[in-house]
Amino acid sequence: MRGSLGRAVVVLCAVVAVLCTSGCAFAVDGRAVAGPEVTAGIDPSFIQGTNGSDEDRLAAAVLRDLEGYWGQTFPALSGGQAFPPLRGYYSVDPSGRTAAPGASGVPCLANPRQVEGTAFYCPDGDVIAWDRSGLLPQLRRDFGDAAVIVVLSHEFGHSVQGRLDRTGALATAPTILLEAQADCYAGVFLRRVRDGSLPDLRTGSAGIDGAMGALIGFRDPVGTSPRNADAHGNAFDRVTSFQDGFDGEPQTCAAMGRDRVFTQQSFRSAEDESSGGNLGLQPLIDAMLPDLDRWFGGVVRQRGGQWTTPATDNGAATCDGGSGEVQGPVAWCAAGSGGPSSIKIDEAGPLATDHARIGDYATGTLLASRFGTAALAGLGKPTEGAAGGRGALCLAGAYSAAVGTGTSGFGLSPGDLDEAVTQLLKEDTASRGTDGVPAAGTGYERIRVFRAGVDGGPDACLRGV
Repeated sequence: MRGSLGRAVVVLCAVVAVLCTSGCAFAVDGRAVAGPEVTAGIDPSFIQGTNGSDEDRLAAAVLRDLEGYWGQTFPALSGGQAFPPLRGYYSVDPSGRTAAPGASGVPCLANPRQVEGTAFYCPDGDVIAWDRSGLLPQLRRDFGDAAVIVVLSHEFGHSVQGRLDRTGALATAPTILLEAQADCYAGVFLRRVRDGSLPDLRTGSAGIDGAMGALIGFRDPVGTSPRNADAHGNAFDRVTSFQDGFDGEPQTCAAMGRDRVFTQQSFRSAEDESSGGNLGLQPLIDAMLPDLDRWFGGVVRQRGGQWTTPATDNGAATCDGGSGEVQGPVAWCAAGSGGPSSIKIDEAGPLATDHARIGDYATGTLLASRFGTAALAGLGKPTEGAAGGRGALCLAGAYSAAVGTGTSGFGLSPGDLDEAVTQLLKEDTASRGTDGVPAAGTGYERIRVFRAGVDGGPDACLRGV
């Protein structure tokens, strides 16, 4: 099966996905930013095994709009060939307790329990099937209705792949590339949903954040090698593939090839693996500060600016005369009374909570963004407002891409970029200017700004600022 989204076992608020077939399997976080309801729901009687539930009515609307969209779009990709309809869709209750007529005999499944906690596209049967009693309700609760759209449009993307494959290249393509392309096709479709250009589906920007939350949750376990036969991409890879489609066109996705660069990596040492790639809060701060000073100081000096190492103050993240932590739990404060500027870190509260819940590079992203603010000041660039926040966040992305190179004494672990995008989807402190104004109001835009630095380096962040 291609594109299976893992079998989920619900434990309190977390979902753990385990491999049920040779298809997709991802660890699901479950802690996400929920999107708004999607205005959707049509008669699901064309779905095999449906029980007429709200989940199947939503799935029916998604599938009909997918059929219509790809029916119109596919000929431009295929040299004029029409899009052959899929052979069927199957709604499955893995327990069999509420089996409806037609629920048995799902192609590619020996028994209904094989679909538990997952959705998949089966190329041999040319069908899409899903767990309606576990997966779809869980997606709606944790991420919003748009999560169902992104899951089903991803699976539909695999059917597009197969119909465009005239040379048999899919048989030897890396799984991680096939999944990235399907994520890209899902991004293309969600853009049309957001734009209101489809008959049955509507969502806003918060819904797109909810869809991205699902993608971040459905990621490979940290430390999975990109060469693993079942590798599907870390959160950063999945989100960026989705954004390529959302900001691009179907041709963008179809053109994805083996030259695509993935950030997913395996653990480099047994020690890193045993810790899950995470340092404690204070050890992380102690390890990062010298490297941040080295890298950002180099960026400023290379461009003719003035750099003085900021002092560090582990207390309230409030600048002199300030009335609160407007920058969040980590703040850059301008020099005063002849002393250096400072990085103020409030190690209690949200910083400690997110460090423990998301991972150490949630903290690292905030530290890097505030050093980015210091670099902007050293170059005479704005530090306030959306422009200041955008420049600081972009520079944090540039630093994250450069960590571990040159004379760096600090390196990223396999899950660190996942922690960065999770933090950016959750809240906006890493994107704030010194006056507390964020660079963007959505997680999607914050991740895009961060990614601009990852892809383009400091020059991309400083151009036009």
